[in-house]
Amino acid sequence: MDLKEIQNLIKFVARSGASEVSLETEDFKITIKTHSGVTYPVESVPVVAHAAPVHQVVEVPSAASPAAPAEPAKPAAPAADESKYLTIKSPMIGTFYRRPAPDKPPFVEVGSEIKKGQVVCIIEAMKLFNEIESEIDGRIVKVLVDDQKPVEYDQPLFLVEPL
Repeated sequence: MDLKEIQNLIKFVARSGASEVSLETEDFKITIKTHSGVTYPVESVPVVAHAAPVHQVVEVPSAASPAAPAEPAKPAAPAADESKYLTIKSPMIGTFYRRPAPDKPPFVEVGSEIKKGQVVCIIEAMKLFNEIESEIDGRIVKVLVDDQKPVEYDQPLFLVEPL
């Protein structure tokens, strides 16, 4: 089972309303538990993934209490101007982190120039910290998600003005 299949399974379980699902094959066992409104602190420590884990427990907020979207800031420019911006989206479900560690500065700020391949944030999924790299050159115009907040697959994270 690859990461994409696991992410799809997590989304399915979160939307189904089930409180716990276990899946076991020859190579691994995975248990997904959902909790309504319960959040757990997460340390920003990189973890090495093993190809075939023996047992993995995944805790996901239930669909009954979806994460509140980041409050929209007052628009600095008319909506027509935002059409020229590109969006960096989340490639997975997880927790969004703007900085590599709590005592470190954010990867990018509004106004930061970014290059293709540059790390712009981290998304923690299943206790794995995934560095998210920019696929475009540009300047960060807006950060759309608050630090340490849950994000969904394909959720916009940053607005970027292409260079």
